Amino acid sequence: MNIAIVGSGGRCIQILDFLNSSRTGGIGINIQGIADARRDPNCLLAAEKAGIPVCSDYRAFLEREDIDLIIDLSADPKTFQDILMNKKKTTRIMNYQTARLFLDMCRIHEQQPSAPDSILRASSIYKTVMNDFIHEDVLVIASNYQILDANDALLKRLGRTRDEVIGHSCFEVTHHYTSPCAVESCQCPLKETLATQKPFTTTHVHLDKEKREHHVAISCYPLMGHEGLIGAIEISKDITRDIMMQRSLMQQDKLASIGRLSAGVAHEINNPLTTVLTTVMLLQEDLTPEDPLYQELDIIARETLRCRKIVSSLLDFARQGHLRKETIEVNPIVAESVALVRKQAGFKGIPITLSLVDGLPAALADRNQLQQAFINLLVNAIEATASGGAIEVATRCDPGRKEIRVVISDSGCGMSKDVQEKIFDPFFTTKNSGTGLGLAITHGIIEQHDGRIDVDSTPGQGTTFMIILPAIGHTP
Repeated sequence: MNIAIVGSGGRCIQILDFLNSSRTGGIGINIQGIADARRDPNCLLAAEKAGIPVCSDYRAFLEREDIDLIIDLSADPKTFQDILMNKKKTTRIMNYQTARLFLDMCRIHEQQPSAPDSILRASSIYKTVMNDFIHEDVLVIASNYQILDANDALLKRLGRTRDEVIGHSCFEVTHHYTSPCAVESCQCPLKETLATQKPFTTTHVHLDKEKREHHVAISCYPLMGHEGLIGAIEISKDITRDIMMQRSLMQQDKLASIGRLSAGVAHEINNPLTTVLTTVMLLQEDLTPEDPLYQELDIIARETLRCRKIVSSLLDFARQGHLRKETIEVNPIVAESVALVRKQAGFKGIPITLSLVDGLPAALADRNQLQQAFINLLVNAIEATASGGAIEVATRCDPGRKEIRVVISDSGCGMSKDVQEKIFDPFFTTKNSGTGLGLAITHGIIEQHDGRIDVDSTPGQGTTFMIILPAIGHTP
């Protein structure tokens, strides 16, 4: 791990001594530089003895690709905020308060000189670093893929005890695999580190105790022993929220592009479509329904109406930016939406079960647009469900009363994982007569309400959409 230190004084010297002593212990820590605007002579002397370069401006570290961690000892909130905002995404930062933990460990090191106490001291420092200092998931892995140790953060996420993890293979614990990661999209960081004896970073998808997928950024560092490389330390950071945010921003960009396009061309397209449709209807008045030309004109009329439907959906995109938010109760809107589509479901013999939880908190939303989102999902559920199937609609609230959840489930045909990843893309559809804009519009509406849509579907077993909205007084 490559570290840069910002600040000087006694704190810098203590951490410098601690990190330099740790380097010989196989941890693989390298101090790349110190930024000291005050040019403290004691700090300069300690750095010179250790062969560590010193600069005046910490900004020299912010663009460097080889810095893994910046330790800020300045105790200046502005400095810490500036580093946090401008550092590389791959670089971690430790603030002044956390750095004091390092100082405590240094003092433990200085106060216990005897051999038995030295072993106890080393154990205490190791446990402190593993479980208090490092908040990411940490595994110590042998070269045969067996787990030698794991920190409390990882055990809590997995819902397992240390005894249930130690001695098992890392791929078994984190991926539920029976052999090491071998697919092209899932490089094994341990394998790469063992082969090169250098740090390696990648991203994986891990499963938690409820078998839910979590995107993690993995940094694997070689672990050296007296006889060479013996394994690696693997640090994993959950980046699921970042990945979801990136996907959300990409989706918003798509919707914004369609909105800009629709605002410019929709009206211009509608005018000639109206002319075509009117002309077709006039021509049909002079023909009998049995006439072959009448049938051809009928096809033109149907396709023209389909084009107008697409244009209408495009105009819906263009209007998404104008929300009229007010304090509303979600239950009545859900009930009204179900009432509006119940007859359509009845034609196919599909009952809709409605379950509304009492005491649901209020939301700040545009009533009409929210109802449009619910109706879009309900109509999709009806179209995906065969006669004799069923649809369930429910409202829920999380224990902290921070979120309002509207769940729409059907027993229809379901979707594959590949389809689920594309359903919110504009113009993507699996229907022969669909425009591919309904779910995209729905997604845009919910995004504008600071909410999100989760989908869970299995081919042949139905689909569940969950709309999650923030309650009043809470932001996501």
